Amino acid sequence: MTQAEVKIRNATEQDRAAILAVHMNAFGEADGEVIAKLVDEMLDDDSGEPMLSLIAESDGELFGHLLFTSASIEPDHAQVSARILAPLAVVQDRQRQGIGGRLIETGLRLLEESGVDLVFVLGYPDYYSRFGFRPAGVQGIQATYPIPPQNADAWMVTELTPGTIENCKGTVRCSKALDHPKYWSE
Repeated sequence: MTQAEVKIRNATEQDRAAILAVHMNAFGEADGEVIAKLVDEMLDDDSGEPMLSLIAESDGELFGHLLFTSASIEPDHAQVSARILAPLAVVQDRQRQGIGGRLIETGLRLLEESGVDLVFVLGYPDYYSRFGFRPAGVQGIQATYPIPPQNADAWMVTELTPGTIENCKGTVRCSKALDHPKYWSE
C-alpha cells in the first residue's frame, strides 16, 4: 500500500465500532480497553465540541484514528481557540508507515484553516516535535493535571496562529471525558 492509497477523512457515526477496534488493536488488550472506552466517551461528550475526528482507510478498511477535542486556557483566555490531540492510534500491522503523521498533518491543517490558535498533546517528544510541537510548561501553559518533572517535555503545544503563546499563560482545561488524572500521566 502506498501513501497515495491511504485516504484521510472525517469520521462518521457509522465508523465508531471500527474506530474503537483500531484503538484496541493499537494499544494492546489492557491499555486498548481503557483507551477505547475513553474514545467512546469523548465522542459523546458535548464539552469536547467542536471536535475533529479523522480516520485513515484504504479499500474500505479503517486502520487509523485521531481525535482533537476543544480546550480552554484559564484564567481568562476565552479569545484563544485551542484543541487537545488525544488519542492517536494506528493498528499494529500498519504502524511505522507514516499513517499517524498523515493524520496529524491533515488535522493540524484543517484546524489552522478553521481558525484554531493552539493544539496541545501529551505524548512522546521525539515523535510530536516532528510536527512542530514543543514543551508547553516552560512557556507558561500547564496541563490540566500536573505532569511529573521527569516527563515535563511530554506536555507539548504547537502554535497555529503565530504570536498566540507569548500572550497566553495559564492552565489548560479539557473535556469532561478527558478530565481525570489517570489520562494525564505519560
